[in-house]
Amino acid sequence: MARTQGSHSAATGPRVRASAQKLFAQSGYAAVSMRQIAADVGVQAGALYNYTPDKQALLYDLMKQHMDELLAARAAQEPADGPVAALEGFTRFHIRFHLDRPDAVFIAYMELRNLTEPHFAQIEKLRSQYEGELTEILSAGHRTGAFDVVDVKVAARAVIAMLTGVTTWYRDSGALSRDAVEEVYWQMVRKAVGA
Repeated sequence: MARTQGSHSAATGPRVRASAQKLFAQSGYAAVSMRQIAADVGVQAGALYNYTPDKQALLYDLMKQHMDELLAARAAQEPADGPVAALEGFTRFHIRFHLDRPDAVFIAYMELRNLTEPHFAQIEKLRSQYEGELTEILSAGHRTGAFDVVDVKVAARAVIAMLTGVTTWYRDSGALSRDAVEEVYWQMVRKAVGA
């Protein structure tokens, strides 16, 4: 089968992933076919299999790339001194990182149910690594009396859910700047953990 005119191998792979991410976020993984992705990229459907074995692998690759980028960016942050500063740093980092990636965030949280068991386990391990940092921050603050939480693990999940929700409503054209949103969320998180 001939390559579609204008298709170039080095450029097409990233375009396939970008198209899949956009379409999965818009319509949901289950509703998107490989033919739709191919049409959006501008290649024949069979050409997609040069870049991914199947739709499931494509979904997993998108989630894995998101988690790898998240963990690498978080690891590059300067460590904070004390649990309150660490929690503020985590909060602000999470908001900044995720605001630029609403489609990736939507897929990472809403499409977990569509991963096969081996893929789910691998993504869940990466998520646990990231969320485990927040749990450790809250545990340290709870031990020292800096935070007042009933259950550290529940508090960590609640904070993550609150922070991640920003991508569903925030728009750069809205009334609040990104800095203002960071500050609002930090104040809400601080109060939620009794800091």
